[in-house]
Amino acid sequence: MHAISRGRMQGFSMIEALVTIGALSLVLAIGMPAMSNWVAVSKAQGAAEFYAEGVRTARAMALKHNSAARLVFEENATSGQYDWQVDICYPSNDYPCNRNGSNWSTATTVAAREPEGSSGYKSMVRSARELPSNTIMSVDIAPDGADAIYFTSLGWIDTNIPSRVTRVTIGSADPSRWVFPTSSVAISLSGMASKCVPTAAVGDSRRCPP
Repeated sequence: MHAISRGRMQGFSMIEALVTIGALSLVLAIGMPAMSNWVAVSKAQGAAEFYAEGVRTARAMALKHNSAARLVFEENATSGQYDWQVDICYPSNDYPCNRNGSNWSTATTVAAREPEGSSGYKSMVRSARELPSNTIMSVDIAPDGADAIYFTSLGWIDTNIPSRVTRVTIGSADPSRWVFPTSSVAISLSGMASKCVPTAAVGDSRRCPP
């Protein structure tokens, strides 16, 4: 009797284990895509702050170093989104700080006429590698063809340099699968970045400026 009881108990335990494993597998099969979606959406919603930080940093560097500064966008090879880099430059008649000038700082070298010499400021770079890929999230820079924002030493936008970025818009690359609200970072002539909602109704304080 005891041997039969133990066998029945062991058989029941095995069935119970199989049922449990099957239930867990089902939960994981359903839950993992939902979790992946939640992580991707959370990162996408933080992307506006990533780009707003770039604008604020470039403006702050112009004021801190009493120099020209620029925020440059470049596509990341991994995610397909845009990295950003903040360069500075000390303008003079002999050292122009224009779009094609070679007097700007880089990630490895200081700007021409850097007051602190080789120990001075080197460009700050932030990678978009960890942002959701361009199959999940779209990042549109306006106007078309623009790839940088230039600041004067007073922190204002340098309007003498054309084709400046005026807005960065983050949206879903596939709204049928990745659902999150569209958001933008608008850059004013005073060099300030403001997060806004391009689809907000007229009169809504969150609406992007025209």
